[in-house]
Amino acid sequence: MRKGEIIIRDVGVCFRLYREKVTTLKEAVVHRFRHLRSAENFWALRHVNVSITPGEAIALVGHNGSGKSTLLKTIAGVLQPREGEVLSAGRISPMIELGAGFDPELSGRDNVYLNGALLGFSRKQMEAKFDGIVAFSELGDFIDMPIKNYSSGMYARLGFAIAQDVEPDILIVDEVLAVGDERFQEKCKARILDFRSAGVTFCFVSHNLEAARSLCPRAAVLHHGRLAFDGPIEQAWEKYRELERGPMPGPQINVAAS
Repeated sequence: MRKGEIIIRDVGVCFRLYREKVTTLKEAVVHRFRHLRSAENFWALRHVNVSITPGEAIALVGHNGSGKSTLLKTIAGVLQPREGEVLSAGRISPMIELGAGFDPELSGRDNVYLNGALLGFSRKQMEAKFDGIVAFSELGDFIDMPIKNYSSGMYARLGFAIAQDVEPDILIVDEVLAVGDERFQEKCKARILDFRSAGVTFCFVSHNLEAARSLCPRAAVLHHGRLAFDGPIEQAWEKYRELERGPMPGPQINVAAS
């Protein structure tokens, strides 16, 4: 495979659902055997096939619960498919949950180094990146404040500033342009366009047509975990609106023996 290539082959992601609430150890023991015998399977994705070439930009669209974020997390390796496979080549930078892995008791500075280590960078490499990350985040002296005292906007700015400095081959973005003030959103968008110009493969989830159109010429429409359309973004958005107007079938749940 070439760097930046992604192949999603007949992917299915399934979660086990347990209806009964367990609040005590005794209840857990009593209900354990019942759950071992049967449980409800919820297929968040089923039979999804998408191929993305190096340097291509694709938006994932669909109503809430359609499986967009699940597919992004599967591409990023956060979730493993029950069926099929996801193949990718190169470094992946997932901007899915900005600030995931932050320690609220530590300062912004310490969290930069902590996140760098989680991303596979040495302390020396992060020292070289540090000033640029702080400058992008615009946190200034707040970088030495415990992040438990940060506002949600400051939290998101630091998360994006770290994620954008990874130099990825594949960039995965889930609605992060909806965080922070308008000026910072435009700054994030400009940085993403820089990645696009550099030939970075780009996967983007958004409910904002204008944002998706400005970043991606292609879109895949997901509907209750299935791929409903894959093609030019304008046609994809028409399909998305058509599905929104139609009847909403129930979730894909079946009772299966363990």
